[in-house]
Amino acid sequence: MNTRIWNRGDLRLLIVGLAFIVAWVGIGYRLFDLQGAQAAELAGVGYDQRIRTQEIDPPRGTIYDRDGVELAMTIDGWNVVADPQMIDDPVAAALVLAPFTTKEATALATELQEAQDSGSRYSEIAGRIRVSEKNAIEAAVDEADIGGIFYRKQPLRVYPAGSVAAQVIGLTRYDDGMGVEGLEWTFNSELQGREGQLIVERDPYGRVIPQGETRLRPATAGSNIVTTIDREIQFAAEQELQQRVEETSAKGGSIVVVAPKTGEVLAMASWPGLDLNDRSQGTPEALRNRAVADIYEPGSTLKAVTIAAAIEEGIVTRDTKIDTPGSVTVGQFEYEDHGSNPPSMSVADVVKRSSNVGTIEIERRLGRDLHYEYLTDFGLGAPSGLDVAGERHGKLDPPSKWTVTSGSSIAIGYAVGTTALQMAAVYATIANDGIWTEPYLVSEIHQANGNRILTKPRTRRVLSSETAATMRWMLGRVVEEEGTGRRARMTDYTAGGKTGTSQKFDSEAGIYTEDTYASFIGMAPLNDPEVVVVVVLDTPVGELEDGTDLSLGGAAAAPVFAKIAQTALHQLGVAPDRN
Repeated sequence: MNTRIWNRGDLRLLIVGLAFIVAWVGIGYRLFDLQGAQAAELAGVGYDQRIRTQEIDPPRGTIYDRDGVELAMTIDGWNVVADPQMIDDPVAAALVLAPFTTKEATALATELQEAQDSGSRYSEIAGRIRVSEKNAIEAAVDEADIGGIFYRKQPLRVYPAGSVAAQVIGLTRYDDGMGVEGLEWTFNSELQGREGQLIVERDPYGRVIPQGETRLRPATAGSNIVTTIDREIQFAAEQELQQRVEETSAKGGSIVVVAPKTGEVLAMASWPGLDLNDRSQGTPEALRNRAVADIYEPGSTLKAVTIAAAIEEGIVTRDTKIDTPGSVTVGQFEYEDHGSNPPSMSVADVVKRSSNVGTIEIERRLGRDLHYEYLTDFGLGAPSGLDVAGERHGKLDPPSKWTVTSGSSIAIGYAVGTTALQMAAVYATIANDGIWTEPYLVSEIHQANGNRILTKPRTRRVLSSETAATMRWMLGRVVEEEGTGRRARMTDYTAGGKTGTSQKFDSEAGIYTEDTYASFIGMAPLNDPEVVVVVVLDTPVGELEDGTDLSLGGAAAAPVFAKIAQTALHQLGVAPDRN
């Protein structure tokens, strides 16, 4: 009789047992692998899943005028957003919300409905609005019993002075607050500060784990910028410029007011202007800082460089007689004087009467190499060092590229391109006893850690104090002794300066037109100047009551100088010097 050791049931049990053993061995190995070999890696993955990082925006620095008055600052603003899935009637919600936004009610209703249909939980209603606007929206929403509207804090850049110094200050970008124009752009890295971080450990539902890790790296606030702008002088300059542009139907204009002893820019005005709080006005034309971005041929105001150089080099004195015929031919070009002048004049009278022919004769004696040397020493053809958005260098070719007429043309303010700021620095050099001082707009940077960075402008001597004094005396005759700048005369202060009228060049036609740049540059008080004022008008037209053509600098720009210089000197507390 045969005995069976295994039956079929035992075999099945064996197979099942082996399967369990294999399974438990696999589980054991997996547990060993997870808890041993991969423990550190998986712990890191779990940690990463629990950790949430939140960026903390730094407060942007404030821009001040010279007296500590805010010109640009950041305040608490709000974004208004909607959860479309929580809105019962998109059309009714849009009718309530649209008046507080830039959107039409129908467009907003369509936007909310489409978001609702797509399952979206987010729609922006209004961004970066003030607290008062947020409160008005909140009250309207509550009254209409509209659900799904939420409010989130968002920093808002505001400009308390509105249009004052708008092109100087510039703007920040709407979405991320980065500077894109003016000082906001130039000093963006200082103003924006450094982001902070908040790191917290949360559970799968987003709740903070009480015993979890929390780390905070505070944001570093942006630096504050103190400008040299005097808000009162700036406001006066803008008002006078706007009025004169409208009176003369000019295309635009610029004004620069500089303290010659320090290089501080007290005012820098451009027209057309804009209110920085209304971004709809922020067109490229309105944002252009004409005082540094517009290159023009300065005309007779540049004669001061030619004559100062010749006096400094001992080539002429103020009393040297210069032949001044009605016209002079250089190469193929004929240069003429405006009006009638005597056949011979002193250098002082050449300045007073603004003689083209006399200045060309003085330049001929000076020579092109010395002429060019002084032009560059006065800062022409190079950036002023102002570090402001949009500044251009002007145009000044080296003598190697001059034609036979270049020296003569440059002597009377043609064949050279300058900015209003560069010309302000030229006259500030004469006002400051012959020392050129780099103009600047920012006097201090106050960092969050308490450090203060002070501006130290570059300086260089261009003229002797004696030559500078002689130039001031001659420029004084232009204003005080019925010269071409007599309309720049003030009631309280003596002044000196120079008129400029240059025809505009049509580059397409290759000819000079009848349109002009009319300018006046002056200083006051004459014996100890505290301000230099540049006024440039682009294409003024019309006539004064006495028939004087407003396309001329002495008619269009000189009266503006008188008003602004007098206002500036009173604002600075300078005692009147006129008897």
